[in-house]
Amino acid sequence: MRLLISACLLGCRCRYDGASKAHPLAEELARRHTLIPVCPEQLGGLPTPRPPAERRGGLVVTRDGHDVTAQYRRGAEEALALCRGLGCEAAVLKERSPSCGRGAVYDGTFSGALVPGDGVAAELLSAHGIPVYGESQIEELLR
Repeated sequence: MRLLISACLLGCRCRYDGASKAHPLAEELARRHTLIPVCPEQLGGLPTPRPPAERRGGLVVTRDGHDVTAQYRRGAEEALALCRGLGCEAAVLKERSPSCGRGAVYDGTFSGALVPGDGVAAELLSAHGIPVYGESQIEELLR
């Protein structure tokens, strides 16, 4: 299966803080599936590193109050275009991210509190029928 995957889960240093979040099962996932790395935040034109951002309702705002919703939407659209253009059947995305989170995201107060919801890219992919999995579900994909 061809899978779109958050590049940070593969060890790419593309997170807001310039770090990665390499997942220990990513190598095994790559042995069994074709992985297409993506960072919607970078695709939307944001630099790395960049100020941390969280979803606040329909917006995405940085800790210092700047609205970066347009960049997140552009990145989500680019991720969807890649997904469709390369024939990806599903996506494996970084949980809790304002872009990639699935099921729960930080609440916009920068306090570490989570609320039900999806990141901008996860939401758009799902709306177009692309199954979205969080990294905690990689084992499920390996079965």
